[in-house]
Amino acid sequence: QVQLVESGGGSVQAGGSLRLSCVASGNLDRTYCMGWFRQAPGKEREEIAEISPNGGTAYASSVRGRFTISKDGTKNTLYLEMNDLKPEDTAPYYCAADYVCRDPFLYWGQGTQVTVSS
Repeated sequence: QVQLVESGGGSVQAGGSLRLSCVASGNLDRTYCMGWFRQAPGKEREEIAEISPNGGTAYASSVRGRFTISKDGTKNTLYLEMNDLKPEDTAPYYCAADYVCRDPFLYWGQGTQVTVSS
């Protein structure tokens, strides 16, 4: 079992920045694929970024160039740096982990809310 706890959400104005964190605990004897997802009300869940066990990254077109995913193995922490935020980025954000990069992921956090005002 892996437990994931997100933090760092909040309210910002358009053009602002936030950094989300996701601390992993539990069975961490292997390197997992980690991802960030969001699901705005009335919309489908969207995978916005992922980082593979070997460090490769991928982004949804909606956030590419504005968001950066990274991880610190020494702290068992996943990050999402979000810049130039837009009102359409408003959603709860979830981190997730699995043995391979394949949705649906096995382990999920409880989410952290990001609200961007115009």
